[in-house]
Amino acid sequence: MVSLETPVCDFGTPAVDFALPGVDGKQWLLADCRGDRGLLVMFICNHCPYVKSVRDRIVRDALELKMLGINSVAIMSNDPSLYEEDSFENMIRIAEEYQFPFPYLLDESQASAKAYGAVCTPDFFGYNANLRLQYRGRLDARRKEAAAAGVKRELFEAMRQVAETGKGPEEQIPSMGCSIKWKA
Repeated sequence: MVSLETPVCDFGTPAVDFALPGVDGKQWLLADCRGDRGLLVMFICNHCPYVKSVRDRIVRDALELKMLGINSVAIMSNDPSLYEEDSFENMIRIAEEYQFPFPYLLDESQASAKAYGAVCTPDFFGYNANLRLQYRGRLDARRKEAAAAGVKRELFEAMRQVAETGKGPEEQIPSMGCSIKWKA
């Protein structure tokens, strides 16, 4: 497992369109996912200990962001031949078990991960209503370890700011996670 950090936010970069199958049997486009005030695109997977440790908080934040007009979508781009836990069948199981309130999509070709410049899981891309990048940071200070109660919810607060102003915070701390498992 290689641990990587995401690059600094390239403010204003447009969201990249996609057409990906979801665990719900539907084909999803970028336009289907966006909210009135923005969109959070998350690159996650099933096997990564970083993602496993934040799934409950991702669900919590996605539900609260939806009330602010920010929708969320999760994309799994890992090569499942390297980790059976990342198979489409297991994606369905995890989405049901954690009651994902957002589409969970398979990027089998890995073209979406490459187009977005995703490097790790989790990797968060927060867009405003015009689908321009405003956040490329971490969920919060807790990575794989437990954090103190009341830890600042960096992603949620940044996306609330995006919902209210259309702009993300200038200072952002990179997300950290397992490298995306690229196909040979």
